[in-house]
Amino acid sequence: MKDKVTKVIDKIKPILAADGGSVELVGVDEMKGVVTVRLTGACGCCPHAAMTLKSVVERMIKEEVPEVKEVAVG
Repeated sequence: MKDKVTKVIDKIKPILAADGGSVELVGVDEMKGVVTVRLTGACGCCPHAAMTLKSVVERMIKEEVPEVKEVAVG
């Protein structure tokens, strides 16, 4: 599952880079289906970070890796 998530994150990075941000994979809990990420750059301190996490990062990861139940910030 971690390899699948990493591939999706690699697709997300250029989207966030357009606004000066990025995302890093912190960890994957395969038992719970939880992926932990860290928003960095402009995304790390942006007031819209929570919206970016849910509307972009979580949505794309869950669409391509259906076994993921939640994406958390760590």
